Amino acid sequence: MRRLIATALLCVAVSTSVGCFLPIYSADPQRRTEQLIFTAENLRMFIEEWERFWFVDQPDHMTPFRTHGGII
Repeated sequence: MRRLIATALLCVAVSTSVGCFLPIYSADPQRRTEQLIFTAENLRMFIEEWERFWFVDQPDHMTPFRTHGGII
């Protein structure tokens, strides 16, 4: 019983310091760079998508000047 508890504690201690079991990115440096660029681009596009979802990218209708919100 004592050996089982010691083994479980050792596994917990080692598993927290090892990192991810399955790596997200490739081990090849060129492929990993490409994957990181694609991830960064997707996160950059997320902000625009979020603003479009909440209609933040539209002009404010409370301005004193008339603004056309469509494409002219």
